[in-house]
Amino acid sequence: MPPRSSSLAAPVFWRHPGIPHIELRKISDARQVCYAPHSHTHWSFGAVTAGKSTFRYRDSSYQISAGDLVLMNPHWVHSCNPIENEPWAYLMLYVDTHWLTDLRYQAGLLASSDWEDIATAVISQPRFYHAYRAMAACLLDNQRSLLEKQTVVVDYLLEVLQWLARKPHQPLQKVPNELLAVAAYLDANASKELSLADLCNFSGYSAGHLIRTFKQHFGLTPHAYLVNRRIQLGQRELKLGKPIVETALKVGFNDQPHFQRTFKQLVAATPNQYRQSLSE
Repeated sequence: MPPRSSSLAAPVFWRHPGIPHIELRKISDARQVCYAPHSHTHWSFGAVTAGKSTFRYRDSSYQISAGDLVLMNPHWVHSCNPIENEPWAYLMLYVDTHWLTDLRYQAGLLASSDWEDIATAVISQPRFYHAYRAMAACLLDNQRSLLEKQTVVVDYLLEVLQWLARKPHQPLQKVPNELLAVAAYLDANASKELSLADLCNFSGYSAGHLIRTFKQHFGLTPHAYLVNRRIQLGQRELKLGKPIVETALKVGFNDQPHFQRTFKQLVAATPNQYRQSLSE
């Protein structure tokens, strides 16, 4: 087998200041792109463009292959990794949750302007897949106008969301308010040094009960959730062009190497690769 080009293996991130609620990631050779379980604050919508992989989403596991689309709710733990080093490639669209909520609400797909999780995890519909590829190609083409890019994104997402809204509703498990409060506390104090005693005092739970029930509902222990949140904050800082070492310290890491190792485990890209996006 010929050696892989490093340029093919490296991820590409596309962003545009005129569409700040959208980010596109492109991986052309993902055989060695492995993720630790993680979650995002935004809604994620991906397309497998070559090969196959294992998609783990909360308590479920899916074998996905070229032509499949995957959907990930904000804060839902997931990972998507190669199968025995088989070739695979993908595109991933990250969509701001508040913007998408408003889009759904204005289209009459939500009864209120509050986010509602989407039960569907995988779509295997060729028409949606090919339209996704066309949308991504439009975003990556610097000859296409901003208006065209904005129109293509909104038109495509609405078509998919309207189709999903017609599917039979599947009730989703509700997270207890006490655990939502713990998650909000971790979000608000992510850059601080927290102890298990701090979380127990805040929640009123015993250590064992807190760890067990938090992982049951969020898919991560409180510590893993905190680390994941720090990486999310780090991504936000890097998109603003902040230096890596400054970002590492600001979001709660003791040093840059620890931040870089953890970032690559959860994002499958180095902080520098993530910061260097294609833009216009």
